[in-house]
This record gives sequence, C-alpha cells and structure tokens, in this order.
Amino acid sequence: MRNFFGLFGLIWKLYMATVYAIFALLFYPLFLLLLLNPNGKKISFKLFIFWGWLMRIFCFYGVRVMEKATLPEGPYIIVANHTSYLDIFLLYSILPKSPFVFLGKSEILKYPILGTYFKHMNIPVYRQNKNKAGQAYSMANKAVVEGWSIVIFPEGTIPDHQCPKMLPFKDGAFKMAKTMGIPILPLTFTNNYKLFSDPTDILGPARPGISRVYIHPYFTVEEMQNMEISEIRQACFDRINAPILREYPHLFEENK
Repeated sequence: MRNFFGLFGLIWKLYMATVYAIFALLFYPLFLLLLLNPNGKKISFKLFIFWGWLMRIFCFYGVRVMEKATLPEGPYIIVANHTSYLDIFLLYSILPKSPFVFLGKSEILKYPILGTYFKHMNIPVYRQNKNKAGQAYSMANKAVVEGWSIVIFPEGTIPDHQCPKMLPFKDGAFKMAKTMGIPILPLTFTNNYKLFSDPTDILGPARPGISRVYIHPYFTVEEMQNMEISEIRQACFDRINAPILREYPHLFEENK
C-alpha cells in the first residue's frame, strides 16, 4: 500500500511540475515586458496572485484558514514554518492585499526561467558569502521603504524528517523587524508536507487536498521594543508551533 501511494505521489509531482512549467513559459514574456517598466513590479505581483490561483485550480488545492487574526498595516515581516514548496505559491492567494517579496536562498538563481522570476521579484541570500549578506539586508530595507512586506522562512530550509516539526529559528527575520521598526506576522502551515512533499523525496506524499493555515496575531513594534532578539524569536516560534503541537502531539511525545 505504501508503494502504491508513493507511486501516486510521484505521478502527482510530475503532473504539478508540468502544470507549473506550462504557466512559467506562458507568463515569461509578459513578466519580461512588465519588469522593463518602473511600476511593473507591482503589476507582476498581481500576476503572481493570478498564477497562484491557476496552480490551485489546476492542481485541486483548497485553503482553509483555521485562524485569521487582524493584519498589521504594511509593510511587515511575514514569518512561517516551511515544509513544502506549496507554502510559496499558496501565500499569494492567502495574502493578496499585502504585496510581498521573498527573501530566499541564492541557489534558486541557477534554475532556468525560475531564476529570472526570482532575481527580479525577490531577494537572494548568499548564505556562503558573508560579504553579500549585507547586500540582502540593503535590498530588503529598500523593498520595505517602497512598501513591500518581506517573507522569511526562519528555519532556513525544509526539515528532512519529522515534518511538520520545526527546526530552530535563525535570528535574521527578527533582527530585521526590530532594526527596521516593522511588525512581524506569524503564519503556520500544518499539512502542506502531506499535499506536496520535497521533490527530492521521490516517493514522498503528494496529492490534491485542503491546506490548513493559521494567520496568528502579529507582534507590534511596541511589543518588540522591550524584547531581546532571542525573546522575539522564541515568542514567534511558540506562536507558530502551537497549532503543530495540537495537530501532531505524537511528534513531541516521542522525544520526552
């Protein structure tokens, strides 16, 4: 039975890759034209929302918002746990009124077509090059000044086992929020890893279904003023982790 579901998951991943590639190629010329215009980036974000909806429709993904707190006035830092590439596409339709850019690993720039999208719409982080680390911060600061929110997955990667149990958070997102004086909005995805697991896990789970997301109360600038970076990081971790604790208590009981 496990091999059967694994084979179905592989077929589903290939189907999703095909759908993604078709839309990437169709939208590519339009994106290039838009990005030649100084105001084209804002329009491109709306096109990404449309693309995100097309992926949801053609791949049969719904979203159930289990908790929806009030959103802060933008711009702000959006932090979420990361267990699936599905997290990225779903965000566009979850927060369509909050224009954002992703701050992500520079390795994405090596991918054909996708690298072009990422270079012009998001902020690469060169994790192995400390000299370029400051460049990412400068680009993020410029984006915030222009009114863009920043999406950061503070785990830094997708966990390779015990999903959706989170890895420890890195400090970057919380230092950035405190230094720039902007709020932090925490989100939790609890089952995306079941809907589309890491493509390198060949027989890992993948199927259509309903994604469960929690939009938590945000951390205000005033709240964070009197907190250390480590305190902000832990408070944010606990808020994002709460739904995971409720839905998957066995992951935490195993380590007691």
